[in-house]
Amino acid sequence: MMKENKEIRKGKEPRERKETKETKETVKHGNVMPKGYTPRLKTAYVQKIVPAMMKDLSVGSPMAVPKMTKIVINIGVSEAKENIQALDLAKEDLTQIAGQAPQIRRAKRSISNFKLRQGMPIGVRVTLRGAMMYEFFDRFVALSVPRIRDFQGIDVRFFDGRGNLNIGLKEHHIFPEINVEKSPKARGMNITFVTTAGNDDHARALLEYLGMPFKKAEKKESKVESK
Repeated sequence: MMKENKEIRKGKEPRERKETKETKETVKHGNVMPKGYTPRLKTAYVQKIVPAMMKDLSVGSPMAVPKMTKIVINIGVSEAKENIQALDLAKEDLTQIAGQAPQIRRAKRSISNFKLRQGMPIGVRVTLRGAMMYEFFDRFVALSVPRIRDFQGIDVRFFDGRGNLNIGLKEHHIFPEINVEKSPKARGMNITFVTTAGNDDHARALLEYLGMPFKKAEKKESKVESK
């Protein structure tokens, strides 16, 4: 009986420790979602945006409608080569913003003018897909964009010609998840919204339906000369 109990105990303990560790890591990185949860933006895309875009683009299949595939967020940390704690702080900030642990990006080549050696950490990057992607987009448009100083809309010139939108931010403090006291230095970041549109017009239409506030084109008023 004692031997059987030991075998049962040995079989159960590692599994329980592993589950506990995974749970702690999940809570730490903020990637916690209920089973079967569907973001409201994804529901709106399937139920409202797809039928509307099928009509606008004159396509007969929902599969032909453009969709967003991933969001890539990059933060450069130039001072990491001298102060590794700056990299850890940037990694923690990006984890809070994205809800997912980022990757550390390292230099691919050595550049003597910048005192950069191959393999040095120079930034952090995270790629969001699926539910995490829709959740970030929803929070970005609803909470973060209105906090941009002197914001007048996203410039359509930020598209790359293939249906992807690249936005450069000067301050990461626009995200409400960031604690200014713990991270007082403003960090710039680049956010890339990747779509399957293939061209800028269809991608802009998709992102507008999703809620992205683009800058409105200025109308040139014709001056009528008085006789």
